[in-house]
Amino acid sequence: MATHTTRMLILGSGPAGLSAAIYGARAGMNPIVVQGIQPGGQLTTTTDVENYPGFAEVIQGPWLMEQMQAQAEHVGTRMMWDTIVGVDLSRRPFRLTGDGGDVYEGEVLVIATGAQAKWLGLDSEEAMKGKGVSACATCDGFFYRGKKVAVIGGGNTAVEEALYLTNHSPDVTLIHRRDSLRAERILQERLFAHPGITVLWNKEVRGFIDGGGTAGLVALDLEDTLTGEHSRLATDGGFVAIGHHPATELFRGHLKLDADHYIDVEPGTARTSVPGVFACGDVTDKVYRQAITAAGTGCMAALDAERFLATAEFEELRKAAE
Repeated sequence: MATHTTRMLILGSGPAGLSAAIYGARAGMNPIVVQGIQPGGQLTTTTDVENYPGFAEVIQGPWLMEQMQAQAEHVGTRMMWDTIVGVDLSRRPFRLTGDGGDVYEGEVLVIATGAQAKWLGLDSEEAMKGKGVSACATCDGFFYRGKKVAVIGGGNTAVEEALYLTNHSPDVTLIHRRDSLRAERILQERLFAHPGITVLWNKEVRGFIDGGGTAGLVALDLEDTLTGEHSRLATDGGFVAIGHHPATELFRGHLKLDADHYIDVEPGTARTSVPGVFACGDVTDKVYRQAITAAGTGCMAALDAERFLATAEFEELRKAAE
């Protein structure tokens, strides 16, 4: 067991955490990044990335994260392979404990633990991820231009995803296991008014059908929740839109969270309810959830942290001189 100390401690190694590390390292804060259970974040499970600025050709998600990590290390970031199981935010330096007993102390803490999409939990769903099954229409809808797609869910996320997909697909089906939606009324009105969207009520997805070879997804196996009858819906893309889980379990009782358990930050900043603790990326964002927005808020967190430390150090010098 060892204790690792730094001016800037970063938890999470996706686009937000690594962007914070790059800016923090260049500001001389010698950041430590504790990578967590999914080093590189959600992009490591993404294949084609077509919308990250700066790349004319399609790039691979894992490659992009490798490049971000290499850049962060090049400017002075230390990467630690560990999973945090305990936190103490009651005083500075903040203290985090890894599952092997190592302790990490930081004068400031940047939380970039991200969020995970909720899935249906089907074996066929897992097998078809990236082969026609996705949890992000904004990320992957472009690949289904002119094709038939289906969205699974009944809340705001599902309705927004269905409406967004009409920019690419002339045939969008929303599948919901009940006979009414949970989405806001204004979103429902837009959905029902759109000629390119069909709603299937009282249907539950029981399987994603693989066409074999390079065909990918070709249909969904549906079960009627009232009669139990099975049917098939031909489709080229299936978008699971049943919500996200922000990775905030560690911080419940330590930081202010919103009603959906995302970390609450002061609008326009990365500042949390604890001075010196900052949050960025999908752990604070239930709206955009893009790699580029996560990276942007990572930059914000580093700049906010740098200013916080500069102010704190000035105050300490001033008090010492009195």
